[in-house]
Amino acid sequence: MTAKAARPFPLVPRRRFLGVQFGRRRTSRRGDGDEIAGTRPYRPGDLTAHIHWAASARLSESRGTDEFVVRQFFAEQAPRVALVVDRRPGMAIHPSPTPWLDKRRAAEAAERLIAASAIAERGELVFSDGVTRTPLWVRGRGPSLAALDRRGRGAYAGDTGSLRSALDGVVRDARALPSGSFVFVVSDFLDPVPTRVWARLRALHWDVTPVVVQDPVWESSFPDVGGAAVPLADPATGRVEDVWFSPRTARERTAANEARLARLLELFRRIGFDPVLVDTAEPADIAERFHRWAERRRRSWRMNS
Repeated sequence: MTAKAARPFPLVPRRRFLGVQFGRRRTSRRGDGDEIAGTRPYRPGDLTAHIHWAASARLSESRGTDEFVVRQFFAEQAPRVALVVDRRPGMAIHPSPTPWLDKRRAAEAAERLIAASAIAERGELVFSDGVTRTPLWVRGRGPSLAALDRRGRGAYAGDTGSLRSALDGVVRDARALPSGSFVFVVSDFLDPVPTRVWARLRALHWDVTPVVVQDPVWESSFPDVGGAAVPLADPATGRVEDVWFSPRTARERTAANEARLARLLELFRRIGFDPVLVDTAEPADIAERFHRWAERRRRSWRMNS
């Protein structure tokens, strides 16, 4: 996970909390914040700036005595972010330079950007890949972020179902991720995750964003290579072999791949997730996709306000 850093994107929640900055969460705990939780009687030591003068005047008039009421605020809590990554060998095929998408480079650029964006918001981040047993918590810059960088360069040795294992690891830590926490899931999703697992994440009221990393030519679609032999890599071993496609087989593969991606995106949107499609390995282009994700959420706020 080493490359020129792209500009972090704002962590914009799907649901807007009045008076709370992008990415921040209110808690049920009273404390220092911007969003009003209610009022209570004045106590010695309360800030005069928190006195609700209109309510105090009404209460004083009704009781015939001098009464003061102060506003209470929801405490702000730094955002918490879970970064769940797919470490199957199929996510590391076609390293640069090749005409195909370097999925490992693309995925790690997205992961690095998400981590940097969480740190920029002064948030806490947990990293889970389904290969190492213990999820890694990152609480700040420096050595912690360097540890995440080393973990991100780990072996792509996940078996079928390893992404589900990574998600299970985060669910086991659910008490550390309050309602509204961001969960970014980076994968090509060619090894499907059961719908019930996604339903479990939704039931926890997390803000889930699948990051779909697919080659735009060979996985999201398929080129017109009928009548030709094409060098393709085995996702499990990475070994490249020539495969011959008839015109009919090529057309069927195109239809099947495009339908598979359409079903995947529709599934995510139907259960309330907000996917980001990554079809490039260039950090600046990947950052642009995440900034569009943030802007899309801002527009949704404006439309619903």
